[in-house]
Amino acid sequence: MPLTLSKRAQGVKPSSTLAITAKAKELKAQGVDVVGFGAGEPDFDTPENIGKCAIDAIQSGFTKYTPASGTQELKQAVCDKFKRFNHLDYEPDQIVISNGGKHSLTNIFTALINEGDEVIIPAPFWLSYPEIVRLAGGVPVIVAATEEEGYKITPEKLAAACTAKTKAFILNSPSNPTGMVYTREELEALAQVVVEKDIYVVADEMYEYLIYGEDEHISIASLGKEIYERTITCSGLSKSYAMTGWRIGYTGASREITGLMSSVQSHQTSNPNSIAQKAAVEALTGPQDTMKKMVEEFGARRDYIYSRVKNFPYVRALKPQGAFYLFVDVEDVLGMSYKGKPVGDTSNLADILLDDYSVAVVPCADFGFPNHIRLSYAISKEQIGKGMDRIESFLGELA
Repeated sequence: MPLTLSKRAQGVKPSSTLAITAKAKELKAQGVDVVGFGAGEPDFDTPENIGKCAIDAIQSGFTKYTPASGTQELKQAVCDKFKRFNHLDYEPDQIVISNGGKHSLTNIFTALINEGDEVIIPAPFWLSYPEIVRLAGGVPVIVAATEEEGYKITPEKLAAACTAKTKAFILNSPSNPTGMVYTREELEALAQVVVEKDIYVVADEMYEYLIYGEDEHISIASLGKEIYERTITCSGLSKSYAMTGWRIGYTGASREITGLMSSVQSHQTSNPNSIAQKAAVEALTGPQDTMKKMVEEFGARRDYIYSRVKNFPYVRALKPQGAFYLFVDVEDVLGMSYKGKPVGDTSNLADILLDDYSVAVVPCADFGFPNHIRLSYAISKEQIGKGMDRIESFLGELA
């Protein structure tokens, strides 16, 4: 009788974002001029001062094991950043430095979840949330938000979704894939539900610096003692500092949860990369000018891509307030025909755009919204313009 492999692992869906990005890269390698709207990472190089700090770390021999949950130096830098930017008071023994945001979330849910515990995930959602919850033995409970609600969960919907099995609620602001940002008033209302229901909130704030215009980032844990005690604040350096490949994430939480996460990490991965930790200290404590320039450029790109899509037929989108994604409703397109055949679904739409127009977009069925696509504007304005021209040509061919 053949041995049965893990049913939990077999149930994990491959990442559609990585799949479309890989296909686009393959076409580029063949010489095709592909415009890639799939990337979930900045197109900028890591700031020079951060890279130099990493080189110095190597040359000085900082290449050994560090404490499993991160160096004291980096934990203190994270505490100072939490205080300065998020208005949160954490001590170093409440911090875990991880191998990126996904690793932080894996640590969090491994520490929180018992088999069968429910985790409320507002849709649209980042596609990895349900998979990470399932791998920890939890049950994702998807609660859809509407365009009229700004794709944000309401306190009424959150309260209605809570059961005796609810352990936590995931809050992502700014949001991937929508770019929406929760206001202070919205967060206060959600915090009241979290406290009343006595559940945890996992606040994924990875895009916290990438906010444009008059909007501001508010950490839900900063809204009072009771919600602070029930919040695990999760962030990292990948998006804001163009450090995706460095793999540094971090969390702030109660000492009890932090202790559990630290123990789990000590057995699963040991410490994050020592050199990247040194670079992370420089990112958080060094000059912030380059990061601010990147944010300004993302803001200009947002304005441009939104102005183009707003004038396209058959599609619509809300103007994103943060992150670097445009979430586009293509329901009308799916009901139309292209070259005599129905467009059908967003997966087929993505194939048409890539095969016939050399444009890579992300279909969002795995984000909980099968009639939407995601466009990343973490590419140059020139590339955005070229891609917009091609999508506009495609829309002109529909019948």
